[in-house]
Amino acid sequence: MDAYQVLIRPVITEKSGFQSDSLHRYTFEVSSGANKMQIKKAVEQVFNVTVTDVNVMSVRGKSRRWGKVQGHTKDWKKAVVTVQPGQSIQFFEGV
Repeated sequence: MDAYQVLIRPVITEKSGFQSDSLHRYTFEVSSGANKMQIKKAVEQVFNVTVTDVNVMSVRGKSRRWGKVQGHTKDWKKAVVTVQPGQSIQFFEGV
């Protein structure tokens, strides 16, 4: 799997902003078939940093309504990547 197929998008929230500033942790939405080793290699290849830890969790979709129609958002996988102290991903800086 290509590195750009593994990493789908960054997750930018208040909590992920705090973690990126103080703990050197960055949150991404990743492909549902990706494992920890593929995520680690993809982040190291794309952002040129050294990854020390990868935590992965599956996020269940929520029920949604559009008028009379009841729907469901998709399930997705989230990865929290920890980089070495002193390194950062410039994509998240200033957000």
